[in-house]
Amino acid sequence: MTLKSATEIGKCLANPTRMQIMEWLKAPEKNFPPHETLKHFNDGVCVTYIQEKAKLSQSTISTYLNNMEKCGLLLMTRHGKWSYFKRNEQTIIDFCTYLTQ
Repeated sequence: MTLKSATEIGKCLANPTRMQIMEWLKAPEKNFPPHETLKHFNDGVCVTYIQEKAKLSQSTISTYLNNMEKCGLLLMTRHGKWSYFKRNEQTIIDFCTYLTQ
C-alpha cells in the first residue's frame, strides 16, 4: 500500500454514509433482504438495496460505490444489468496494516 492509495481510502472513509455502507456490507445477510435472483450474497449486495437502505438518490449512491471501488475498498460484480458490491477484505487488511506500521 502506498501513501497515495491510503490517502484515497481515507478520503472515502471520511464520509459517514460510506462508512455506514462498509458496516452494512460486513454482514449483508443481517442488513439486506435476500436477493430474489441470486439467493446468496457471494457476489455482494445489489446497488438497489444499498440505495434503498441509505435513503439517498441512485446517482449519489452510484458515485459513492464507484469511488469506493476505485480506491479498492469494494469489489463489483455484474449480473446482466445489475451491479453487486462487496467489501474487498484484502484491501481493508492492507490499509489497517499500513496505518499501524
